[in-house]
Amino acid sequence: MGIPVIIVSLVRWLRPALDIAILTYLIFATYKLLIKTQAIQLAKGAALLAVIFALAFFLRLETLSWVLNMLAPGLVIALAIIFQPELRKIFIKLGQGGFFKKGKGPKSTQLDAILHACELLAEKRRGALIAFVRYVSLDDIIERGTRIDGEVSSPLLLSIFEYDTALHDGALIIKEGRIVAAGCFLPLSEQRDIKRSFGTRHRAALGLTETTDAVVLVVSEETGATSLAFEAKLYYNLSQSALKKRLGKLLEYSKRSFSSEGVLDD
Repeated sequence: MGIPVIIVSLVRWLRPALDIAILTYLIFATYKLLIKTQAIQLAKGAALLAVIFALAFFLRLETLSWVLNMLAPGLVIALAIIFQPELRKIFIKLGQGGFFKKGKGPKSTQLDAILHACELLAEKRRGALIAFVRYVSLDDIIERGTRIDGEVSSPLLLSIFEYDTALHDGALIIKEGRIVAAGCFLPLSEQRDIKRSFGTRHRAALGLTETTDAVVLVVSEETGATSLAFEAKLYYNLSQSALKKRLGKLLEYSKRSFSSEGVLDD
């Protein structure tokens, strides 16, 4: 009889600790999620409303409580509409786990071919826009482009972007190591603080990464700089070695991500 009593006592002692540990982890994970999706303003607004409700309740401010209770349903709907992009990003982040993994990124040799083509295009001042599909589907964008379904190779990339073909101005989409479409039009960024020197390609790269988890390579036609867009941020004029290292890690669908300084965190 002594052992069951000990087990019951141990469970009773561990239960509060486990409860606190899980709650702490959820709060911390939620905070990191809000920071990464730039939805911290949503949390601040909700916290402010909660404080106002609490003050009205404890101070028995009947008129304010009545007004807040009348407006509460409308405020919830308004917040959902106003912060729809941020809420979308939160749910996208929640779905980016190992269980939702759809496939592997390009092989090392394919990545070398892509970067070699980008290097040649940069030298000749030919613009390029290459998007890599990760967890979030880009089927709606792919359907509006020109289907290719070809092997990743430098000659094919150069034939699309080096000359003034019909597919030159659009984006090329790579999924699971294959070129699935070209001439695709991406949504432009809604950020207001983008440098004026950035053209349509850079704005399109940012726009896609604002609404999906895609990684986008950009070769500037004006400067020849090769940049990388990810998580609604643009990392401008990266070297070939830096691009290979960062793309290699990002396209392995790892949990690493860029920090605010633009350095890939381990």
